[in-house]
Amino acid sequence: MLPDGERTRAVEILLVEDNPDDIDLTIEAFRESSSASRLNVVENGVEALAYLRREGDYAAVPRPDLILLDLNLPKKTGHEVLAEIKTDPNLRRIPVVVLTTSAADADVTRSYDLAANCYITKPLELEAFFGVVRLVDRFWRDAATLPR
Repeated sequence: MLPDGERTRAVEILLVEDNPDDIDLTIEAFRESSSASRLNVVENGVEALAYLRREGDYAAVPRPDLILLDLNLPKKTGHEVLAEIKTDPNLRRIPVVVLTTSAADADVTRSYDLAANCYITKPLELEAFFGVVRLVDRFWRDAATLPR
């Protein structure tokens, strides 16, 4: 952690989530943490890959420093998105945190086999969810060294 008063650079985060309630909760958790991080949101796997590759409407978006990826997505699943990210030489260094409702061993194992950097099951309790999001934000913003 950095000493009090020392600022970290803003972290660009791409949230890939299709559930409007989870999107709102994640945005609120970042807002409450007074985070310097900037959160961008896409709602399906196809949009996520277009965003990451800066295609079409996403040509001018910032490159994310971190991806928060749900597994249960329309158009392309989170596992499909993760596989494409980690096999693309231009994207594979971006850390991916799987943030999903599934606690299934098969989902955890497959995510790590596909080179996820972290797997977190979304807590059902509101305050616990906020705590997890704040913890993820603080870790990747203040403790981890991210690739440029």
